[in-house]
Amino acid sequence: MKKFLLLAFLFSITLTAQESEVKEFDDIINTEDAETYIKEKKSKKNKIIIFNEAKHQSGLAIDLYKSGAATVVSDTEKTKYKVIEKTTTTNYRVSYIFFDGLKMSYSQINTLRDKILKKYKEGTPFSQLAKQYSMDDNANNGGDLGWFEKGLTHPTFEAEISNNTYKVGDVFTVDIVQNQWYYVILKTHEPKEVQEIKVLKIVEPLK
Repeated sequence: MKKFLLLAFLFSITLTAQESEVKEFDDIINTEDAETYIKEKKSKKNKIIIFNEAKHQSGLAIDLYKSGAATVVSDTEKTKYKVIEKTTTTNYRVSYIFFDGLKMSYSQINTLRDKILKKYKEGTPFSQLAKQYSMDDNANNGGDLGWFEKGLTHPTFEAEISNNTYKVGDVFTVDIVQNQWYYVILKTHEPKEVQEIKVLKIVEPLK
């Protein structure tokens, strides 16, 4: 009888510990809580990850945007995801052709830019012009920068691409003289509001 009571007591402790751990995870509501949880658990698999609605459209990401949580179970592990922070930012998208002022003179650059503007107005696709003239690896993408938010590019560049006087299809030039960077830019999209979520990822072994 005593042995049975002891086993029942130990089983009760185990259940309480498991419930406490689940509750601890469920109670996490912000980044500070998540960082503390990760530090205490000391597992390299536990981490905070970020999903951007403009860049991440996997099934998992879509579930997290909608419900705020998800669980994925494999043969050996259970991975839990929980949204701990949501933000919305304005994102921009342009294509560009870049010229390096350290390798070409300003007059040479302007001659090429005039030629590019003329060709674009005559109907040559901007992506083709970028592949032909741009001195940047992004030329392989036709100059497309993809969706991005402020703070990721040079302030002068950002000030120009966020200028509301430009419409989709407009082409304009930007000079960042102090860096010797010179651009031809095509506005390809209107700005849009993009949701970004910060997610706590916890990996637990299956017993």
